[in-house]
Amino acid sequence: MKTLPPFNPYKFMYHSSDFGLIGLAVMGQNLALNIADHGYKISVYNRTFSKTQDFLNRNTYSTNLSGFENIQEFVESLKKPRRIIIMVQAGEATDAVIDMLVPLVDADDILIDGGNAKWTDTIRRESALQSQNLHFVGSGVSGGEEGARYGPSLMVGGSEFAWNQIKEPWLAISAKVDDDTGAPIEGGSPGNPVQGGVPCAAYIGKDGAGHYVKMVHNGIEYGDMQMICEAYHLMRDFLNMSAGEIGKSFSSWNEGELDSFLMQISADALQQNDPNNDGFLVDYVMDAAGQKGTGKWTSVNALDMGTPAPTVAEAVFARCMSAIKEERINASSQLTGPSRSFINELDKSKFLEAIRGALYCSKICSYAQGFQLMKAAAIEYHWDLNYGEIAQIWRGGCIIRAAFLQKITEAYEKQPQLSNLLLDEYFKDCIDRYQSNWREVISVATLNGIPVPTFSSALSYYDSYRTENLPQNLLQIQRDYFGAHTYERTDQNRGVYFHMDWLDPNRPEIKI
Repeated sequence: MKTLPPFNPYKFMYHSSDFGLIGLAVMGQNLALNIADHGYKISVYNRTFSKTQDFLNRNTYSTNLSGFENIQEFVESLKKPRRIIIMVQAGEATDAVIDMLVPLVDADDILIDGGNAKWTDTIRRESALQSQNLHFVGSGVSGGEEGARYGPSLMVGGSEFAWNQIKEPWLAISAKVDDDTGAPIEGGSPGNPVQGGVPCAAYIGKDGAGHYVKMVHNGIEYGDMQMICEAYHLMRDFLNMSAGEIGKSFSSWNEGELDSFLMQISADALQQNDPNNDGFLVDYVMDAAGQKGTGKWTSVNALDMGTPAPTVAEAVFARCMSAIKEERINASSQLTGPSRSFINELDKSKFLEAIRGALYCSKICSYAQGFQLMKAAAIEYHWDLNYGEIAQIWRGGCIIRAAFLQKITEAYEKQPQLSNLLLDEYFKDCIDRYQSNWREVISVATLNGIPVPTFSSALSYYDSYRTENLPQNLLQIQRDYFGAHTYERTDQNRGVYFHMDWLDPNRPEIKI
């Protein structure tokens, strides 16, 4: 019997790979392995060839991986139309890779940006490449390292031609949820991907739609994380609970309406013992948070479009406040606040339940803001977004995966043109049931000097949205008084503007 030569992952193979991937940082490596595990041959390239060699040498179990040192050979190794995934740093690095590839690819080839790109960059790149008969896909990839490896949530923006070219593999490599319960299907191991279930991948819309929806996902993620931190803060500093006790409470909450990935990992992390000292790890971690910018993008875009998203903004500002640690240390020795109240064990149990309700109500309002923002963007950028489907693909793989996303899908299935999630019967009933607890928690936090910016902003959003007459009638008078900015009248049709001549003693009103 003839002996076959050993597999050589560096051997040049003309037009044999289904995909190419550039950028072998952790996310790129894991996505490449995920694609290979699903039976697709994939060529990989990294600017530093030693990283490519190391990656292939650590994953010799897969015969679907090929590595290249020369970019032209990498491109020529791909089947046409070529499908090349770019997994490098957003911004200039992505543009540099695109510029490198354009002279080497052919008409109808597809470049796929799987990074956290700004949607406006994706719109620009798609337009520029379209003029050269190339297709550009902005694919949001959510789920972190584990998601990339065993099943992310994938949000695709680009031409329908490009989507049809990647649809089958994208559905295959995405996270899966149970068809009946909507719960994520866990598992997966090298060479053995998750089988069955509903894929968490979808075509979102043209040009930057996929990356925009991924950005809003990340903004909501900022809010979710900060809300959990505020619940933890109240439990730690008002109820005097240990990190381990809080973690156990979070585990219990994760069995009900608050079931989510972030609640699950928070419960686990809070119960982690410190490897170097007695006590829990969280008690030794510096309270200075970092960020990579997508929460800021969400907040700035909400401001640009005049769409209220205060809870995401407060979550971003909370990280900014945490970062000025030295200033806060100095201020803590000089600025005073109220004395903390005492709470007995019976009231403690009731207040714990109140915190749970406040967290859920705040979460509902945060998601309502995110979906309201996407609706505004759909009008601005002429996208046809399917909001129920977006919630559906967030049920698995992504960081904000949570049981209540199924309720959002159901809300939009009942009313596709629903203007705000707060108007859905399920979410209305939830807030009716818990809002007294929500208000109590914020009141107690304020009286005891414990900051709860996302809880408070979410409640203000709810109260503002349900208020027929806000005080901005006075604001409009102020603007007209100092700047002649005009105002509308309640006894006239919308869109008819008036100005008062404030400098004239007789003050005539002028219809503009």
